[in-house]
Amino acid sequence: MTALAAPAALRAPSPRLSRWLLRLHRPALYVFTGLVLVLAAALLWLWGPLTDAAAEGWRQWNACGDHPRCSYDQDAILRYKKVYDVTTLAMFLLPFLVAAWAGGALTGGELENGTAELTWTQGVTPARWLAAKLALPAALVAVGTGLLVLLHHLMWSAGEGRIDTSKSWYDTLTFAVNGPGLVGLALAGLVVGALAGLVVRRALAALGVALAAMAALWFATLSALPYLWPAVTTTGDLDSGFAVDGLHVDYGLVTSTGRHIPVPVCNGRCEDVYTKLDAVGIYNDYHPRSHFWPLHLMEAGLLLALAALLTLLAFRLLTRRTATARHREEAAV
Repeated sequence: MTALAAPAALRAPSPRLSRWLLRLHRPALYVFTGLVLVLAAALLWLWGPLTDAAAEGWRQWNACGDHPRCSYDQDAILRYKKVYDVTTLAMFLLPFLVAAWAGGALTGGELENGTAELTWTQGVTPARWLAAKLALPAALVAVGTGLLVLLHHLMWSAGEGRIDTSKSWYDTLTFAVNGPGLVGLALAGLVVGALAGLVVRRALAALGVALAAMAALWFATLSALPYLWPAVTTTGDLDSGFAVDGLHVDYGLVTSTGRHIPVPVCNGRCEDVYTKLDAVGIYNDYHPRSHFWPLHLMEAGLLLALAALLTLLAFRLLTRRTATARHREEAAV
């Protein structure tokens, strides 16, 4: 088998192989399905009753004005916030759980205990084995995370403008789970974990490597996010301030010649420092609300492209290793 055989292996796995894989990883399938159902139920609860109750609680609070003894439904407000925070965090952690499972059980565990090699002796090529390993979980992960993203976005939109403490669209965790970027991150996590298992070939070590790689990928994605789409620049006088309603990219001072310079450390004597720098105004580079979908689509596209490249790398690595092992066996005979 050569590396050229890898694309052919990307065809749909045979029904027999698919059933075997489902039986082998049945516990993980049950856990993932259960987790998706629980989160979906929580999101539906948030979308309907909890949002309505919290919105009514805030309406009561805003109607109180300055009356100290005015009553409002504080429990509904706090309940909404708690369920929202827990559900959003759980969704954010899903790609990491997928990566850990892929490294520890999907490939690393089978290579460590010899199950993979046994499968290859039953008429299943290594490339077809890996294709089946990736195709079935990828479909489940895409459908599961896609459903959760849709429900989360609907739920968040229902509370926007109605709940005073609702998260902004650019809140780190809210943005991460509120669009297709989460699906791309989950699929990338699946491939990262599978590749870690192929490289390390030990379940526990592959699990750790997959989690570390996912942490690095997340921080890289978070750092690159503001630059995935052209930012909007606004200017104002020196008293305007740097607060914006959006995702901040950069800010600083504007000189009389129109040059943008960083904000200096002034220790309470800012006017004198600004005068010496010839600063006449300030600028803000940021992403407004209208950039939500462009940013998410760019993020998802880059993560899916990375997942595709890592998939090809995984096939290349598996092909080389199996070919080397076969040549060694032939030489020994």
